[in-house]
Amino acid sequence: MNSAGIIAVFLAALIIPGIILRTKSIASGRKGPGMFQPYKDISVLLKKGSVFSTTSGSIFQIAPAINLATVLCAALFIPFGKYGALISFEGDFIFFSYLIALGRFFSIIAALDTGSSFEGMGANREAFFSMLLEPAFFILMASFAMATGFTSFTDIFSNFYLSENNFMLIFGLLGIFVFLQTAMVETCRLPVDDPKTHLELTMIHEVMILDNSGFDKALIHLGTYIKFALYGLLIFNLTIPPAWTFPVQLVSFVAIQVLLALAVGLIESFRARNKMNKNPKYILTISGVAWIAFIVILLLGERFIN
Repeated sequence: MNSAGIIAVFLAALIIPGIILRTKSIASGRKGPGMFQPYKDISVLLKKGSVFSTTSGSIFQIAPAINLATVLCAALFIPFGKYGALISFEGDFIFFSYLIALGRFFSIIAALDTGSSFEGMGANREAFFSMLLEPAFFILMASFAMATGFTSFTDIFSNFYLSENNFMLIFGLLGIFVFLQTAMVETCRLPVDDPKTHLELTMIHEVMILDNSGFDKALIHLGTYIKFALYGLLIFNLTIPPAWTFPVQLVSFVAIQVLLALAVGLIESFRARNKMNKNPKYILTISGVAWIAFIVILLLGERFIN
């Protein structure tokens, strides 16, 4: 059953984009496209060829495939409830984070490879925001390591119990918030970025992929969908007791993914996008919440007492 996590990620990646799209349509009073419209768009892109600018090089051509490959490899390190990850070792959450960072790095240098000032602007913002966001993930995972005594995803989630006491409940809720906000920033969603914007001056991720087309653009969108599902799987592992049976865990996983998608759709329907100069403060706030979670674990372990 070690492949359960991989199957769950692909299952979530299939349902999340459509639910977000339908939620936004209903919240705005529009009929809107169907739930599977994102995958209809991807199927169209997969049938098309890619067009490459004469100013771009080989980096631009290989970056979409590398970005998707890093996301798929990162999925191998996340367990599904009591079923361990396909690959697990001490400190694997560090390797997971830098796999995601490797894909982002190639996306950034691919944008620079086009020679476009607009795409270079987007790449600069992407690099800056990811630098601000990275500490939040590491602080939170360090807190998990302190709370459980383990440093791998499989061992951490197998030994973490949300209902153990009130401190753990508070810590778990803070962890869910940090994972959700990290997913929103990593997948370029509101309030930091807007995947539907068409104004280059305010774009971040979308302006980076202006020159991508056809098959390559489909790979980029697939990577984004799967990346969001990965963070949804982390929230699931944090929320659901590992002792539950597999059918109950599977139903719970689907329910959590649907709730996350509904939450994202409602946030994007009723919340305005941040002004660009407000984004660094907003992202640093996520790290601040991670620090609060860290302090909760210190208090729980009475590490402030001499």
